[in-house]
Amino acid sequence: MKPPPIIRPSEDHDIPAITEIYGHHVRHTTSSFELDAPDFTEVGRRRQAILRAGLPWLVAEFDGAVAGYAYAGPYRPRAAYRFTLEDSIYVHPGQMGKGIGTLLLPRLIELCEATDSRQMIAVIGGCDNAPSVRLHEKFGFRHVGILQSVGFKFDRCVDTILMQRPLRRPGYALIDR
Repeated sequence: MKPPPIIRPSEDHDIPAITEIYGHHVRHTTSSFELDAPDFTEVGRRRQAILRAGLPWLVAEFDGAVAGYAYAGPYRPRAAYRFTLEDSIYVHPGQMGKGIGTLLLPRLIELCEATDSRQMIAVIGGCDNAPSVRLHEKFGFRHVGILQSVGFKFDRCVDTILMQRPLRRPGYALIDR
């Protein structure tokens, strides 16, 4: 029997696997609205920007290989959004449906709750992305809207689902609305 996946902070040597996983989602799914997959250097630059901001970038390692990854970044660049994060989770196509996201998301939330952030947003590409919706619902995200036809990929218009969850920090008042 194989040991369960290990959730750990990403490391520089994970960048090739992260690049491969993300590239698959760019080329074959609407979970990313990018049209061209970024290369190793760009993925590394993006990861470093997240880490420099003091935010988490995690990987799920299964049987010695990266099975998926998750990170939280600023929701928007303007200062008024500084307490709101957006999560991103991508799973290797051969590991989908095996609970990798279920292991990554709660750890990501836990690490984000240790920051000054107050809200987490999930921007889910494609209304047909039911696994991502279910995953986020499982960990307390609520539906807050659908942006209709805001993307165009694979020769069709694509919606995004917006989901939101508060991040609770001990000693901080939660501002929901």
